[in-house]
Amino acid sequence: MISHIPFFRRIHRWILPSCGDVHQPRPSSRRRDEAPRPAAAPSKLRKVGSEGKLVLAVPKDVEEFRTMSAPYGHLSLFSYDELRKATGDFNPGQIVGEGGFGVVYRGLIDGAVRKGYPPTTEVAVKVLNPEGIQGDKEWLTEVSYLGQYRHPNLVELIGYCCEDNHRLLVYEFMAKGSLEHHLFRRACSLTWTTRVAVALHVARGLAFLHGSDRPIIYRDFKTSNILLDAEFNAKLSDFGLAKEGPMGDETHVSTRVMGTYGYAAPEYIATGHLTVMSDVYGFGVVLLEMLVGRRALEPSRAGARDGSLVDWARPILIRPNKLERILDRRMGKVDPEMGLERVARLAYDCLSHNPKVRPSMAKVVATLEAVLAAGDAAPPR
Repeated sequence: MISHIPFFRRIHRWILPSCGDVHQPRPSSRRRDEAPRPAAAPSKLRKVGSEGKLVLAVPKDVEEFRTMSAPYGHLSLFSYDELRKATGDFNPGQIVGEGGFGVVYRGLIDGAVRKGYPPTTEVAVKVLNPEGIQGDKEWLTEVSYLGQYRHPNLVELIGYCCEDNHRLLVYEFMAKGSLEHHLFRRACSLTWTTRVAVALHVARGLAFLHGSDRPIIYRDFKTSNILLDAEFNAKLSDFGLAKEGPMGDETHVSTRVMGTYGYAAPEYIATGHLTVMSDVYGFGVVLLEMLVGRRALEPSRAGARDGSLVDWARPILIRPNKLERILDRRMGKVDPEMGLERVARLAYDCLSHNPKVRPSMAKVVATLEAVLAAGDAAPPR
């Protein structure tokens, strides 16, 4: 019925070189684990979040993960054989996406797969390629964060498999695929209101992650990581690069520069200093892509450094007399009363080179809710 949808198609992620040298990024075949760390003690419960929720640290390796007794109680532990059955023996006809991590299959879990399982559940099964550019570290990060944090705008992780050398993740199936798939095809039918609603959904997801006492920085915000359900409700997926943010008097966390070229914040590329404002910049890039209907990087674009959409379009966002010229014509004419200039200004602010000027994701949510309300469109769930 919808097996043709490229669920995770064209997911290309880079290890960005340090010291700002990002003019000629090259894909790497090496595993993208971060720099080695000293051996750590077994994971212990930590108290994070304003509601006093106890949260497990990300295990340092798979062996530590296996010693943890049912770490995420609501997740199902599947055997490799069960997931083989769910995907029709990993039938190539069931492939809905692929990338550096491996392949994603559409599957069905029912009583034939696991006796006594609830009524048939449609799922997406991500199979980690042991030779791919993602490794155990990212797999563990994904299980840990999606296994503990639940929100309407984060894709639901149903279960996992960690059997022998097999690493698989089982998610809810998102029937409409990725935002990338819809936004960058010739016959895009996303209306202005739908685009603002999608932006609001993922803004709520980021605001939720940033809102903990110890914020979670998503670190890889892009259109291919935004998935849409049958009603076009949007959710964040792929938490392999997520990282805990600064605490207390800390202003940032220092880390190897990782993410997707074209979406990473300039200060993060230059220094390796990571804050929640790095996510805000990535959000601004995607919001600009939705306004203009073009990708973040287009090498053929004249007048833009390295084909950067931000360099070319950002100055125009605050020039109302020229704004209409760069808008995506496929969404039709946007009534000025629908909040176009306000959304354009929001994108402009999110893309500021000064992270202190960027709005918080909570403010982004409030702005987008107001735009939808002013346009007589009820805010989505």
